[in-house]
Order: sequence, then C-alpha cells, then structure tokens
Amino acid sequence: MVRRSNPAYKDSVFINCPFDQQYSTIFPALVFTVTDCGFIPRSALEEANGSESRIEKIYRIIGECKYGIHDISRTELNADRLPRFNMPLELGIFLGARKYGTRSQKQKVGVILDRERFRYQKFCSDLAGNDPQSHENRPERAVIEVRNWLRTARKKVIIPSGDKIWERYQEFQRDLPIIASDSALDHEHLIFNDLTTVIELWLKKNPFP
Repeated sequence: MVRRSNPAYKDSVFINCPFDQQYSTIFPALVFTVTDCGFIPRSALEEANGSESRIEKIYRIIGECKYGIHDISRTELNADRLPRFNMPLELGIFLGARKYGTRSQKQKVGVILDRERFRYQKFCSDLAGNDPQSHENRPERAVIEVRNWLRTARKKVIIPSGDKIWERYQEFQRDLPIIASDSALDHEHLIFNDLTTVIELWLKKNPFP
C-alpha cells in the first residue's frame, strides 16, 4: 500500500501506545499489522510541527481516524512516583469524539489493549463493558489481537490470519536491514515515517497471495 498524502478517514487507524524502550518490540509489530491488513497507521510521531501544540495534534489526528488502538498497559509510577496518563487521556478523547462528535465521528471503532485482560478493573473501572484485550507484553499476541479486531471491524475485507501476519512480520524483520539500507536508512534508528515507508516497500514486494 502506498501512503496517501491525505489518508481516508475510513482507512486510518490511530495507534495510542507507549513509546518507551520496553514497548519497542510491540509498536513496530502493530504498525506492520495495521498496514498488512490494508489500513493506514497514524501516530502522534508522524509529525513534528513546532507551531502546533501536542494536544492539538492529537485532537486533529484522532479526528482523522475512524479506528483507534489504545494500549493502557503503562500504569507504573515513574521516578517521581507519578503514573503515566497520556494513553488514558488519548483514549478519553477518542471515546468523547465517538459520543459527542459529528455523524462520521460517531462511527469510530476502537480496541483497548492491556497486558492482562481484566487488570483495568483495578485502576479504571469506568471502562467496564469495553472488554480490553490482553497482549501479555508479547508482540505476537498484540499482532493477533489487532488483526482479529480489524477483521471484525471491517467484515467484508479478506485479511490474513493473525498467525500468518506474525510470520510475515518475522520475515519483514529479517529483511529490514537490507530494505532500510537500500533506502539509505539505519534500520536500528527508524522514525515513524521511515518505519511506515520500509513496511510499505516490503509489502509491495511481498503481497499476500
């Protein structure tokens, strides 16, 4: 899939997740899965516009996406003994847009991920009824959960199984150093837009039968 300059709302998936080292094995797997399923991954990392505040950028990108992946697995206290609220905040913005937004915003569909399925009951019980899915801090589980959700969200689209996408992602990882080098990129230091570019290049050469 070639990234369009103005991605369609119905094809765009906002990925709301941690950007730390611990999550670095899951995040690229999610980006790959979204793309391999025929959707367009979006992230706050895609732009660095100094004239736009971060929260305004979040508002805008969420507004441009019908779908949203929200990982709320980061609840540990930091060095200042404070929790991280970015992911729950962005989830709240997404849910608010679906509840109070325009007709198209009310069509939003989201999935909530955590490392344990019912752990949210201990820190955010208001999510009861949303049924967060567990990835167990494993990228393979995250791939399967996101694939199954996207398959449910768009019922008429043929999407490879989660196991098959995981196999394809592992193949992509093995090919990544070469395809990145061919694009004059360092595969160990890819920013979001570089990552989506090399994924799209790989998928173009390795389309699903």
